[in-house]
Parts: sequence; C-alpha cells; structure tokens
Amino acid sequence: MLVPMATTSMPAPATASTGRPDEAGGDPAGALGACCTPLAAAPLSAHDADQLAAVLKAIAVPARLRLLSMIYARDGGEACVCELTEPLGLTQPTVSHHLKVLVDAGLISRDKRGVWAYYRPVPGALAALGTLFNPRPPAAGPPAESCAQC
Repeated sequence: MLVPMATTSMPAPATASTGRPDEAGGDPAGALGACCTPLAAAPLSAHDADQLAAVLKAIAVPARLRLLSMIYARDGGEACVCELTEPLGLTQPTVSHHLKVLVDAGLISRDKRGVWAYYRPVPGALAALGTLFNPRPPAAGPPAESCAQC
C-alpha cells in the first residue's frame, strides 16, 4: 500500500507569456513575491516569505544550480532534457524532476515539442531574485513595469 508523502507547497507555475498552450513558465513577480522591493526596504508578508522560501529551496540543490547554469549559458537560449542528463551524470527521470522544480519556482519555462521537452530561462527571474537581496531600495521614481527593469 502506498502512503502519500508530505510535500511542501511550491508556487504554482504561471501560464507562459508566449501564448503557446503547452508551455508553462514562471512569473518572476509572482514566484518571488515582492519582486522589485529589496528585503531591506520592507518586511516580507508571510505569503511572500513562503513563496521566496520555495524558490530558495529550489535552487539550494547543487544539481539544480548546475541545471540553471547550463540552461542560462546555453547558445540559442534553450536546452532539451536529453542534452542535460549526460553532463550531470543523472538519469533522465531525475533530471526531469529537478527541472520541474525549477519550472514550478518560476526560474525556467518548459516547452513540450512532441516527446521532447525544451527548457529556457524566464526573462528577469534571476535579476528579480538578485534585486531582493539588494540592501538599498530602488531610486525614487515611477515603479518599474517589469522585474527586468529593476
């Protein structure tokens, strides 16, 4: 008999901005809570802290950090799961699991083409994460329209 395991809640993947119905991508503003507001500028709400903790948990695994690096550094801006297994020395199901966690955290997006899944960076996701840890609030002025402008 299988017993359900307790799981931590992860931010739900957002719909892709490309309009492709089979692509799931994260929304850096949603997944990272107060996107353009540094942690030192104002206290986090409980909800924002939960979402940020989920993102930090997603990148706190060395294999996932390596996957992020491989995808973000890839020529052409995307990588197939089949291209990521050998460099990591992990099985395809294990790599796919790690990639799903990164998609759910809003750091990469997934585009399924036939039997293959391709992964690409979510624009502004890493910049938004970096902005959170900036000790200085953004300069006064109109709010940025997207995290990529922070």
